[in-house]
Amino acid sequence: MTIPTIGKTTYDGTLPRAAFWDMDGTLINSEPIWHEAELWFAKQYGGHWTEELGWSVTGTPMSEVARTMIEHGTKLGAEELAQGIIDYVAESEMRHMPWIPGALDVVVALHEAGVPNVLVTASPRKMAESAVAQAPEGAFFAYVCSDDVEKKKPDPAPYLAAAAKLGITDPDEIAQCVALEDSAAGLTSAVTAGATTIALTGYNPTDAAEKGEQFATLENWDGVTPELLGDFVRRRLAGESAR
Repeated sequence: MTIPTIGKTTYDGTLPRAAFWDMDGTLINSEPIWHEAELWFAKQYGGHWTEELGWSVTGTPMSEVARTMIEHGTKLGAEELAQGIIDYVAESEMRHMPWIPGALDVVVALHEAGVPNVLVTASPRKMAESAVAQAPEGAFFAYVCSDDVEKKKPDPAPYLAAAAKLGITDPDEIAQCVALEDSAAGLTSAVTAGATTIALTGYNPTDAAEKGEQFATLENWDGVTPELLGDFVRRRLAGESAR
């Protein structure tokens, strides 16, 4: 991947300029629901699918998930399959949003500290809106979903779009933002966009974080504060190591 060069401007802030949140596996523990939906459709329509295969496509667009399931024998059109899985998960999340422990505490603390939160997800609009609606009022400044960008993760476009919603376009300023991710595609997207990227490993059993170029890695959100995230930014821009 091509990682943008960071300028030599000194960063003396104590907080990140903004926080960009991936949704599935980072903010909410929805991956088990996605896998449940995939397994249900594979069983109903004659395909071979496993949870391991589900993890292999985590963080990729639903069109790719559907294509992979069809390659493994699921006898359903790609658009119908993708929409069916989305509807299955959306209905489950509307009944109960599976927030990852501590994630909302960090979101609220950032909001109260004046750091804007932007949701950056590969999921469609109705799922992004459902998450924002079920979060504390005003906690998210904006969101970017799969319907908003032509190029999807691992392309940097979603994170660049999130920064643009805040009027941030300069690479040095994007580097002052933190991106919170868990999947290989998401980590690549955020790192390539130039954000100070933090990987959450506790809810994704793949080794994506070990292969990624993120600045720091966290297992969970325990003890994470706006100041800690700001310190990650400071240390990265100073050329220090966090891992």
